[in-house]
Amino acid sequence: MFNKKKQPPIKSLIAEGSQIDGNFTFGDGLRVDGAIKGNIYANPELPSILVISETATVVGEINADHIIINGHVHGPVHAHVIDRKS
Repeated sequence: MFNKKKQPPIKSLIAEGSQIDGNFTFGDGLRVDGAIKGNIYANPELPSILVISETATVVGEINADHIIINGHVHGPVHAHVIDRKS
Protein backbone atom coordinates (compact mmCIF):
# COMPACT_ATOMS: atom_id res chain seq x y z
CA MET A 1 0.00 0.00 0.00
CA PHE A 2 2.72 2.49 0.95
CA ASN A 3 5.80 3.15 -1.11
CA LYS A 4 8.83 1.87 0.84
CA LYS A 5 11.48 3.70 -1.21
CA LYS A 6 14.34 5.19 0.77
CA GLN A 7 13.99 8.91 1.45
CA PRO A 8 16.81 11.28 0.38
CA PRO A 9 19.19 12.45 3.13
CA ILE A 10 18.61 15.76 4.90
CA LYS A 11 21.66 17.80 3.90
CA SER A 12 20.49 21.33 4.69
CA LEU A 13 19.31 23.04 7.89
CA ILE A 14 17.81 26.42 8.61
CA ALA A 15 18.53 26.64 12.32
CA GLU A 16 16.27 27.89 15.08
CA GLY A 17 16.80 31.63 15.50
CA SER A 18 17.58 32.10 11.79
CA GLN A 19 15.27 33.81 9.30
CA ILE A 20 15.36 33.83 5.51
CA ASP A 21 13.48 36.55 3.64
CA GLY A 22 13.00 35.41 0.04
CA ASN A 23 12.51 32.24 -1.92
CA PHE A 24 14.61 29.18 -1.06
CA THR A 25 15.46 26.25 -3.36
CA PHE A 26 17.01 23.01 -2.12
CA GLY A 27 18.02 19.55 -3.30
CA ASP A 28 17.69 16.23 -1.45
CA GLY A 29 16.46 17.04 2.08
CA LEU A 30 15.89 20.21 4.11
CA ARG A 31 15.01 20.68 7.78
CA VAL A 32 13.62 24.04 8.86
CA ASP A 33 13.86 24.93 12.56
CA GLY A 34 13.85 28.72 12.00
CA ALA A 35 11.66 31.01 9.90
CA ILE A 36 11.22 31.54 6.17
CA LYS A 37 9.25 34.41 4.65
CA GLY A 38 9.11 33.28 1.05
CA ASN A 39 8.47 30.20 -1.04
CA ILE A 40 10.32 26.90 -0.61
CA TYR A 41 10.97 24.82 -3.73
CA ALA A 42 12.64 21.42 -4.03
CA ASN A 43 14.68 20.72 -7.14
CA PRO A 44 12.11 18.97 -9.38
CA GLU A 45 14.81 16.74 -10.92
CA LEU A 46 15.68 15.03 -7.60
CA PRO A 47 13.70 13.19 -4.91
CA SER A 48 13.12 15.52 -1.96
CA ILE A 49 12.02 15.63 1.65
CA LEU A 50 11.17 18.73 3.67
CA VAL A 51 10.77 18.75 7.45
CA ILE A 52 9.16 21.77 9.13
CA SER A 53 9.94 21.29 12.84
CA GLU A 54 7.81 22.36 15.79
CA THR A 55 9.92 25.55 16.20
CA ALA A 56 9.61 26.58 12.53
CA THR A 57 7.41 29.12 10.79
CA VAL A 58 6.98 29.37 7.02
CA VAL A 59 5.02 32.15 5.34
CA GLY A 60 4.82 31.18 1.68
CA GLU A 61 4.24 28.34 -0.73
CA ILE A 62 5.90 24.93 -0.23
CA ASN A 63 6.72 22.47 -3.04
CA ALA A 64 8.50 19.15 -2.38
CA ASP A 65 7.97 15.42 -2.87
CA HIS A 66 7.58 14.44 0.80
CA ILE A 67 6.66 17.04 3.44
CA ILE A 68 6.46 16.64 7.23
CA ILE A 69 4.95 19.60 9.10
CA ASN A 70 5.13 19.94 12.87
CA GLY A 71 5.41 23.74 12.96
CA HIS A 72 3.43 26.59 11.39
CA VAL A 73 2.86 27.09 7.67
CA HIS A 74 0.88 30.02 6.28
CA GLY A 75 0.47 29.28 2.57
CA PRO A 76 -0.28 26.51 0.10
CA VAL A 77 1.52 23.15 0.45
CA HIS A 78 2.17 20.95 -2.60
CA ALA A 79 3.53 17.44 -2.00
CA HIS A 80 4.27 15.44 -5.13
CA VAL A 81 4.47 11.72 -5.65
CA ILE A 82 6.64 11.17 -8.69
CA ASP A 83 7.93 7.84 -9.95
CA ARG A 84 11.55 8.58 -10.85
CA LYS A 85 13.57 5.83 -12.45
CA SER A 86 17.08 5.45 -11.03
